[in-house]
Parts: sequence; C-alpha cells; structure tokens
Amino acid sequence: MSIKTINPATEEVIAEYQNITEADLTNKVAKSREAFSKWKLEPKNRAVFLHLLSENLRKNKESLAKVATQEMGKPLKESLAEVEKCAWAMEFYGDNGETFLNPEIINTDARKSFVAFQPIGVIASIMPWNFPYWQALRFAAPSLMAGNTIVLKPASVTMQCGIEMEKLFLNTGFPEGVFQTLVSNSSMAEKLIDSDINAVTFTGSNIVGAKVAQRATSQIKKCVLELGGSDPFIVCSDADVEKASTGAVKGRFINCGQSCIASKRFFVVKNLAKEFIEKFVQKVEKLNVGDPMSDVTDIGPLVNADGLHRIEEMVQDAVAKGARILTGGKRLRDKGYFYAPTVVDNVTPDMMLAHEEVFGPVAPVTIVEDEDEAVRLANSSQYGLGASIWTQNLDKAEKLSRLIDSGMVAVNNVLVSDPRIPFGGVKQSGFGRELSKYGMLEFVNVKSIRYYDQLIQYHRVE
Repeated sequence: MSIKTINPATEEVIAEYQNITEADLTNKVAKSREAFSKWKLEPKNRAVFLHLLSENLRKNKESLAKVATQEMGKPLKESLAEVEKCAWAMEFYGDNGETFLNPEIINTDARKSFVAFQPIGVIASIMPWNFPYWQALRFAAPSLMAGNTIVLKPASVTMQCGIEMEKLFLNTGFPEGVFQTLVSNSSMAEKLIDSDINAVTFTGSNIVGAKVAQRATSQIKKCVLELGGSDPFIVCSDADVEKASTGAVKGRFINCGQSCIASKRFFVVKNLAKEFIEKFVQKVEKLNVGDPMSDVTDIGPLVNADGLHRIEEMVQDAVAKGARILTGGKRLRDKGYFYAPTVVDNVTPDMMLAHEEVFGPVAPVTIVEDEDEAVRLANSSQYGLGASIWTQNLDKAEKLSRLIDSGMVAVNNVLVSDPRIPFGGVKQSGFGRELSKYGMLEFVNVKSIRYYDQLIQYHRVE
C-alpha cells in the first residue's frame, strides 16, 4: 500500500510513500527500546540536546514551514509561527525539565521519604495533521526530557512533516532510536499500540480516541487523549465589543478554523449582540483568502476534499433549519479546497453547527438573554476542552470561569497552548494533560521511596 499527499491549494499530488511493513515497525520499536536504556540515564545531557534542537528548529524554520503549508494548507506565516513555538517548547523543557524531575521530599515515619520521577520507556505518539509539528513536539519535548523515547505515527496528510522531524533529531545529534517516525497510514496504528511500547498519546477525534484508549488500556498501557473541542466564546453584557470582535476573528479563523481549541460556538448577550455581530462580520470580510504561500494570505484552503464537503454540509443543514448567513457560506475557486470565511446567526441547538465540532472557517452565533443562559448552552456540549469569556468585571470572570465545564478558560483573550500551562480537556475532549510540569509527569513512574531504620551516612575526610 502507498500514501499520497495532495496540496490542498492546487489539488496536485506532492509525493507518494510506501507503507512500512509490520517487521519494520517491530524493528523500530526495538531500536527505540535499546536507545531508552541509555537515554534515560543523563538528564543534563537531555537538556543540552533539547536546546540544540531548539536552535536547529529556528535555523530550518523556513524550509520546515513550507513543507507544512504545502501539505495541509495553512498560511505560511502561521507555519513559521508554529515552528518557532516548537523551538520555544524545547527551550522551556531544556531550562526547566531537571527542576520538574527533582525528587519531592516528604516527612513520614521513615528515616527518609521522597517521591522520584522516572521515565517509563517507549511512548507511541499518534498525531494529527492540523498542527503537524506542534502537536508532535509539544508532547515530545517533556517526554524526551523525562527520559522516554518516542515512535511517532504522523497523519498521512502530513507525512513529510513527520519525516522532517526525524531528520532534524538525527542532524542535531540525538542518539539513533530516541525519536523515530513511522511512514504508514492508519492501518499501522493498532499494530503500534500492540507492539512493545509502554504508553500511547493520541490527538484526534473522540471516536478514534475511544478506540485507541480501549486498545491501550486492555493491555495495561497508559494513554493520554487530546480530542476534539467545541469551545464556547461568551460575550458578556459588559464586554469591550471592539476587543471581543477582534478576538472572535482570531479565535475562530486561525488555521482556517481547523484547530481543536478554536472558538467554535459564539454566545452573545442580547444588549451587545447587534454591535458585536456588525463588527465581527466587518472584520471577517477583511480576511484575505488565497495562496497559502503568500505573505498577505490570512486564510488558506481546508486540508482536503472531505473537510470541504463536511463544512458545506454543516452550513446547508443550518440554513435548512432557519439559520441566516451573514457573510460567506460558499465554496471559493474551482481548484483547491477553499471556503469563504462564514458567519451564521439564528443558530439553534438542533443544528449540526451547534452540537458537532466545526472544523473549518464557520462561526455560528447565538444571541442569549444573559450570562446564565450562555453558560447553560456552553455546557450542553459533549466536549469540554476550552472556553473564552469576555467581560470587564473581575468577579464575573472568576464566577463564570469556574462554572464552565472545560479543562481551560481564557478571559478577554482567545485560548492558546503554552508550554508553561497544562493543556487538556474533560468530557469527550479527552483526559490527561500535555505541557507544563503536569504534561511531563503523565509519562513518568511516580515512585514512592522510604528508608527505614537508622541508616548512617558516612562522611569521608580527605
């Protein structure tokens, strides 16, 4: 079997790859396990390698960014920012990883008690296409710093991005086997989970995530799931409309709306609805849709024909049920998977736009009576990844941020991932955390150690 990658802006075939065999997979995992035996021993060396990789990411960011843009269609300026963010993550864990791994001393009845944090082994990483570098490396940075080794199965859509990452690790001087990429389609994912790995991290849909979790946990293998989102964007009665409408454009249309933490459902209290919607639509209509390799492009194509057809279906469903298109609502160009940035109002809970994850440049707006109704509708989703709340009242911000059922909340800003802050959701958005110290501790053995009796420490005098 082979894998073809297609440029979503031109619909031209970029490259074709041959799937690895099951024997190749077994050999790669064995190589990763062999590398683990030495990699786990020296945290100071691991920190040095992460800093070197950060430098190489920056040196090669133009070429890396072009590969991502060609494969999945995001504007080049966003691809450049993605590579830069990966470099930051490597720096962060290179700087802080040793501190995060320091033993935690605890007072007990024993002579000495502490908690040690030790790597667990080979981690299988099954990653998506929408942020091909960031999704893989935001997991890799803390896991590698903890002393684990990684076998990555990238999305078939962005296969060359996965290949480029392995090349980068080897060119930086990482020992062979520490980070490897599998050239395979989804057929190899189950075999990877079944292989001699210790844990799995998966980013993708909740439907596939449930299958990954079932397969991994049936073999007593740890897993972390970062799944879909349908993040609410709540404009309170006292919000700064100018800032909120600008934030709405950024939160909804980054990466052509193909982000798990993009703002996907907009709830606006009625006293500000008219002003907010007018400003929002005006700003959306200024977005430049076009060639993703151009510096002036804000919105590129959707990733593939299936993504485009799905968005068309969702908008048609909404219109058939009474929604109103305020701008956009149509496919653009004969070639490429381009869809106009779209704002829809009169949204009701029975519409696909209201209860399914909208992975594309469409913003459904619902006018609500007050913040209580906004919270109720926000929490009615099966998802619970993030939320964005816009208010000028600190007490209201504190109250609403605690009422929202999600793993993350941003007040007066859109949600972004940050190496310093834990990332993850609740409900159908998954479990476990990435990034920060908490992300690092997902893939370590938290080992309790206690020394009893009167152990004597001998001091040697020269």
